[in-house]
Amino acid sequence: MYVMTPRCQLPPLIRAPQQPCRAAAATTTTTGTAALGAPSRADPDELRSTWPQRAWTLAGSAAVISSLSTSASLAADAGSFAEPLAAALAAYALADLATGVYHWFVDNYGDASTPFFGKQIDAFQGHHRYPATITRREPCNNLHALARAIAVALPAVDAAASAAGAPAAAHAFAGVFAACVVLSQQFHSWAHENPRRLPPGVEALQAAGVLVSRAQHAAHHRAPYNNNYCIVSGMWNGLLDRHRVFEVLEMVVFFRTGVRPRSWDEPDAAWTEDTTVAVAVAVAATAIAGNE
Repeated sequence: MYVMTPRCQLPPLIRAPQQPCRAAAATTTTTGTAALGAPSRADPDELRSTWPQRAWTLAGSAAVISSLSTSASLAADAGSFAEPLAAALAAYALADLATGVYHWFVDNYGDASTPFFGKQIDAFQGHHRYPATITRREPCNNLHALARAIAVALPAVDAAASAAGAPAAAHAFAGVFAACVVLSQQFHSWAHENPRRLPPGVEALQAAGVLVSRAQHAAHHRAPYNNNYCIVSGMWNGLLDRHRVFEVLEMVVFFRTGVRPRSWDEPDAAWTEDTTVAVAVAVAATAIAGNE
């Protein structure tokens, strides 16, 4: 058994002052933001969807539709949709938890050079620096990475379930879980979007707790950056934060490996919001909304 040392007794790791670099970063946006994984304002092409991104998003969507179609067919043959619907609700709930665990991991551990996860880690850190950028990404640009994983993994899962004679509920769970994981990035984007620019009904779903709300997710982007990680509905955030689940996991990782999570350190300019860019984006969004 390990003795759990309170976080407050662990001295923060003070990073080198970043202020002298801020002026340079402001004049070299393309280089600075590229290093952080966030597209610069000078390169809008990085926000547009490419044909490969569209193809992967379509492939992931097709995999989800196939899984749900298989579930519907099996449920119709069995004459009952109750179990698939219950499985779908369970998948929706667990997908929120899964996005929270993954978000916590990429926010706190590794960097751009980390095998397999490096690009995601770099992108999430860039998102903390420029959170409004996600609202300017085209849908397939935002969703393709998760859709690609689903396009590869879900057909294999469905094939294995069919070979084992799994019921409709199993396919419903797999399909809804996959759909929620892919769409979590869109829900995340809407949690940063100006309410006037949201699609019809989204603000009501956020208010009802069906989708993660702007207010709830905004707390994640404020110091100490160690809460509200879940980005489907956010239903798990209160429980996880109240019982300090991620803090306990961080202590376990620290005592076993000596690796500190980023949330224990003093925030630096590499992963806190650049408010000058945020203000510029807000002004631009207001101007666009006024012209619509």
